[in-house]
Amino acid sequence: MVSVAISLGLFVVVAGLIVVFGYYYYVRPGRLIQQLSQEAAAPRLETIGVPAKKDTTVVKVIQEIGQKVPASPNDVGELKKRLMMAGFRSDSAVPIFRGMQIVSAAGLGLIGATMKIGLENMNVLFPIIVAALGWIAPTFVLGKLVSRRHERLRLSLPDALDLMVICVEAGMGLDQAIQKVAKELSFAHAEICDELSLVVLEARAGKRRIDALHNLAERTGQDDVRKLVQVLAQSDRFGTSVADALHAHSDFMRVKRRQDAQERAGKVGVKLIFPIFFFILPSIVAISAGPAMIQVFKVLIPMMNGTAQ
Repeated sequence: MVSVAISLGLFVVVAGLIVVFGYYYYVRPGRLIQQLSQEAAAPRLETIGVPAKKDTTVVKVIQEIGQKVPASPNDVGELKKRLMMAGFRSDSAVPIFRGMQIVSAAGLGLIGATMKIGLENMNVLFPIIVAALGWIAPTFVLGKLVSRRHERLRLSLPDALDLMVICVEAGMGLDQAIQKVAKELSFAHAEICDELSLVVLEARAGKRRIDALHNLAERTGQDDVRKLVQVLAQSDRFGTSVADALHAHSDFMRVKRRQDAQERAGKVGVKLIFPIFFFILPSIVAISAGPAMIQVFKVLIPMMNGTAQ
């Protein structure tokens, strides 16, 4: 009965973890309900100018700590660029990130100082090492956020290009086509629509279209977006058809996306070797050879005991 209860408890825990993970990371019904509750006809351009929520007291304290950190203009510019690639465009993003580095390093350093290591020299080095890891951790998290946003932009760009091609071929100008894409795909692909909306706003403010597109490439830092900007710049410079250029680039993006999927599918077999060897194969061996081994032990152990006597 005890083994049955333990097995049942483990099954309930594993099933609960799978349900929670699938609910929050795959289904996400709250996000769907939130999208359906909003006005579908609201343009994305109007949401760009909405002021952000006020920072909490903790965020303000972290920002004040980060503002006191001395940093060179080159480091601040590079950090601001990476934060923009991750989607953080506010002026307070850099000091908040610096403050998070200091708080993380100081907190982990204090925790490491309270811990005692068996080696005498490590009692001094361990807090320093842990504090250094705390300083590096926000940078590592920022790199992950940038990579995820680049992946979302890469996956959403072919759909945006297809709609842009349809708009241009229907007689719209490039600026109107960009605005239409930013409005229609705002719920399906929020990141690319935000960036395109900023391009339209910069054009409305009087900046040249080519400069606004170059700013788009610099803000995102994504290779596919850079290639799109280059295609549009060359089309504008040489006076070729924008619709033909967008159509050719859209086909190229589709082919590249399919090739990337085929490449990932080809790597699945190699990646499954270690899970199969360490998790599935022992289970198969235990199920197939387990009863036979039990019978062998039942026969051999009494025989060995009798021989010993």
